[in-house]
Amino acid sequence: MAHCPPDLVTFAHALGDIACDLLRRFARETVTVETKGDGSPVTNVDRAVETALRDAIRRVHPGHGVIGEEFGRDRADAEFVWIVDPLDGTREFIQGLPLFGTLIALAHRGEIVLGLAEQPLTRDRWVGAEGHGTLWNGTPVSVRPCAALADAVISTTGYDSFAAHRYDALRPLRADARGISNGDTWMVFGLLAAGRIDAVASDGFYLHDYAALDAIVRNAGGTVTDWAGERLTLASDRSILAAGDARLHAEILARLAA
Repeated sequence: MAHCPPDLVTFAHALGDIACDLLRRFARETVTVETKGDGSPVTNVDRAVETALRDAIRRVHPGHGVIGEEFGRDRADAEFVWIVDPLDGTREFIQGLPLFGTLIALAHRGEIVLGLAEQPLTRDRWVGAEGHGTLWNGTPVSVRPCAALADAVISTTGYDSFAAHRYDALRPLRADARGISNGDTWMVFGLLAAGRIDAVASDGFYLHDYAALDAIVRNAGGTVTDWAGERLTLASDRSILAAGDARLHAEILARLAA
């Protein structure tokens, strides 16, 4: 996989600044909430942030494409394509819980080469990019060794919501793990990259949900696939398995396939 150009890492930080400045400004204001066709909520904030990001990309890199949660695909066949989830955790944002954030990824010729994720209120930012490693608030981080599920702290984020249809597969993992990270948020992937937890298994992720998180974990030394063991692409199914240790990933993958 090609290294991510340094100037595009810098530009990703600029996009993160745009998104998070807006999210901080809107966080204490009353927002307009609608329900999308899939039953999930969307606010005027989701749309305002994505519009600002698209405008910045169009202005600075007019030849790049954009795939966004709220406004779909624009030049999605371009060499470089930005993948934007302007407000991941809209329900938490509406409720005032600091578990939401912005997710921004970059694909080069169809391969995910960069991911940025930030919680705007705590200002925790993870950036992982090919050839650059993964940084948490500017400090390099890496996954920790953990060879077996019996010794692992895992997350099954979405277990009681978007991954509920996977109870039969996820319940035994939760029962046999040493511990469970109960935070129902994208931030568990950042904690995995930083060596705070050992694995994340879930389903129900769209491209804009997983692209940035894939890059963050992989560039911290972790392994990320779907439940069939395939590397994530722009066309992957909605399942995800991320682990800090390849041995742990293999054990969980075998159990999911059983």
